[in-house]
Amino acid sequence: MAVRTQWTVQHPCSHAVEHDLSDRPADKRAGFARWLATKDCTDCWKAARDADSPSKEEWLAAKRAQEQQAAVEWAEKFDMPPLEGPDKALDWGVRSRHQLMAAAHVALVVEGTWDEADWAEMEEKARGVTRAGWWIDQRDVEGSDLPELLDAAGEDDQGTENPFR
Repeated sequence: MAVRTQWTVQHPCSHAVEHDLSDRPADKRAGFARWLATKDCTDCWKAARDADSPSKEEWLAAKRAQEQQAAVEWAEKFDMPPLEGPDKALDWGVRSRHQLMAAAHVALVVEGTWDEADWAEMEEKARGVTRAGWWIDQRDVEGSDLPELLDAAGEDDQGTENPFR
């Protein structure tokens, strides 16, 4: 006798749906069917997601504006130079630089062994990298990797008016 592959699931949205679970290992089907029973059916989930898009877009726009404001204020406070690149990349680059520098400060100074002199030296290197695309490309790296990445930054990553060359 084989473990069944078809499961009728009663979803919280009140729809009963026949699910084909044959693509799951036999020992995982019952658990997955129980999990499905805690979720709306696919049609209701999609309808709720699509109806919620404007509020998600508004939320995301507000979040980006808040992040952008924090990044601009941070750049001004710490004398970070403006970034260079296409207009559509500048705001993203500013946010990416701010987030990476904040993560690096936590990893290297707050949780690490660096003192303020070490940090000041790295800040100078960071000021030298003014290509927005470079910061965007590094957005997913660990903060502790920033010193090595800054050392590897090429001349094309440094701005045309970079006094730190």
